[in-house]
Amino acid sequence: MGRAEISLKGKIRTILLPDKLCRKLQKYAHKQKITSGALFITRSGKNLSRRQIWAEMKKLCQSTDVAPSKVFPHNLRHLFAVTYYKSCRDIARLADILGHSNIETTRIYLLTAATEHRKQLDQLGLVS
Repeated sequence: MGRAEISLKGKIRTILLPDKLCRKLQKYAHKQKITSGALFITRSGKNLSRRQIWAEMKKLCQSTDVAPSKVFPHNLRHLFAVTYYKSCRDIARLADILGHSNIETTRIYLLTAATEHRKQLDQLGLVS
């Protein structure tokens, strides 16, 4: 249906999913013979926990140049926020997508983007 609902820490977030991702997830569900309920489950059929996802992310670091100490599930949310903002430059819409009631919360996600803006300004060489 183009969205997923995630429940964490007493909050329910609705995540919008691109059509291409929906097709890939449908293919995965079909292959795993999942017709309803949670999509990512353990061998015993229980929902994957945040801790289990984190452990899987850490395992992926072994085959990359990424330091495991830098990897957390929430980092994906920050990566999405920065990537979205770079593309659209619409902090109000980003706040809606992230489910933030206060735009100041969204600004925290973009602090790294501000650092990048400063670098770009310095590279312009406007001050000699």
